[in-house]
Amino acid sequence: MQLNESTDQMEPSTAEAGATVPGIADDTQPEPPKEARTRHPRAKDHREVEPVGIIYGNVGTLKFNMVVVSPLEKMEFVQIRHGIHGHLLGQVSEIERRTNLTTDGVKSMKHGSPVEIEEKEIATVSVVGYRDDRNLLQTPRTPLKAGEQVFRAEEELIKSVVGIREHTDSGAYVGLLSGHDVRVELDINLLVQKHVCILSKTGGGKSYCSGALVEEFMKHKVTVCVIDPHGEYSTMRKKGTIKKTHRDFGVKPKGYNDKIVEFATDTNLNKHARPLKFTLHNLDAREILGLTNTKNVRSYLTMLRRAIDGLRDAKENYSITDIISILEANNEPSSAALITELEYLNEIEVFAEQGTKIDELIQKGKTTIINLRGTPPDMQELIVNRIGNALFELRKVGKIPPMMLVVEEAHNFCPQQGQVACSKVFRTIASEGRKFGLGLLIISQRPAKVDKNVLSQCNTQIILKVNNPNDLKAIASSIEGLTEGMEDEIQRLPIGTAIVTGGGVSMPLFVDVRPRESQHGGESVEIIPARRM
Repeated sequence: MQLNESTDQMEPSTAEAGATVPGIADDTQPEPPKEARTRHPRAKDHREVEPVGIIYGNVGTLKFNMVVVSPLEKMEFVQIRHGIHGHLLGQVSEIERRTNLTTDGVKSMKHGSPVEIEEKEIATVSVVGYRDDRNLLQTPRTPLKAGEQVFRAEEELIKSVVGIREHTDSGAYVGLLSGHDVRVELDINLLVQKHVCILSKTGGGKSYCSGALVEEFMKHKVTVCVIDPHGEYSTMRKKGTIKKTHRDFGVKPKGYNDKIVEFATDTNLNKHARPLKFTLHNLDAREILGLTNTKNVRSYLTMLRRAIDGLRDAKENYSITDIISILEANNEPSSAALITELEYLNEIEVFAEQGTKIDELIQKGKTTIINLRGTPPDMQELIVNRIGNALFELRKVGKIPPMMLVVEEAHNFCPQQGQVACSKVFRTIASEGRKFGLGLLIISQRPAKVDKNVLSQCNTQIILKVNNPNDLKAIASSIEGLTEGMEDEIQRLPIGTAIVTGGGVSMPLFVDVRPRESQHGGESVEIIPARRM
């Protein structure tokens, strides 16, 4: 190819104050102290906040249990004062409501007898750590003290410990930290240098999220090439519609027509795209046969190779039609089936004597969309292979600017099982592309089906809702710092919320993905429109 914070709290009941709860066994921790649920007097200084919990029982350096004295949710950040290191950041990994209700009590309730139910909430907190004098994230070597009060974490502490920086020159704004008005920005330099993956189940919001990330690339004038099998990204030219939510993301509708260059193999179906054409010059006979449905490659290999060699001697550029003409002129009886297959390739109109030039395809600071809608899967593999190889080789010698290659439906182009035409180039880009400034962003609804050699090289992960056990296993094995609680939470993530790790963020975070500025082209189609009230 040429190619928030509340002081109005309810008084806890005596039962919640830690009375013995019959019928619930706890072999690892003693019962919480009775005074643990007593509300602390409101401080005169309104800047003081009330605790959300008090540590009890056995306390470790990496986790502890606490009695919850104020409403708290799983995965919320909390802070605790350590005698040596000052404030530590922790995260609620589990919350349990313990009650004295037994099966006999349930039977009594069923027969109309009142039963006094005593209960209390117990939370397990994982210690995230603190920043030392060198600004390195550390965990304490001595445990916290039982009876120590636990507070909701202040946003400045969260940002400092986790490593969140807002409004930076190289920050890609992906959303707000769940439960906090903290912008989560990923360092674009790290995204290119260490690769990215966006994973979710079908309808989980992966394409919506990737579109938001591509918008950030365009704002920062990053050169991007998007492999778009279904033609979902061309709508980014148009201004989108932002629905009102309970959160203010600070995003306004915007179109990116001036930032996008679009190419397609089928310009009849994709009328706003420029034609994408390839030459046959760098394809050998075996590669051409690989694009056909020919089963017995050996029987046609010599015949096709001879025809190609003859054309190369006669002219620099040639077409499928030229190959067919040579085969017909040779009039070999076994060539009829091969000619039929080549005529199919010719009808797709991907190959031409003059291919698309690389300086047309890749333009500095622009986003190139390779729209493959209407292109057969086997041809998509060839096109992606040719583009991938061209980008890698040209970046090695600096003929194109540092850039990001975005690949939708990545399980089709770099599968775990079997080989396709572009499998090798993606392994190469994943392992070596960072050295030459060629970043990779892969997007898939089936993580288990993506080549592990590629997935394991993605040091920045954006994980939306996933339910499939095999996909969950693949994700858990590829993400560093993913706790057991987070692994469970992946299955229960609401649409629009993601677990984000990497890109300058030192631990996995729950992030509410920001709205798209541009129009989203991957929305589900309604068969029966909803009735309007």
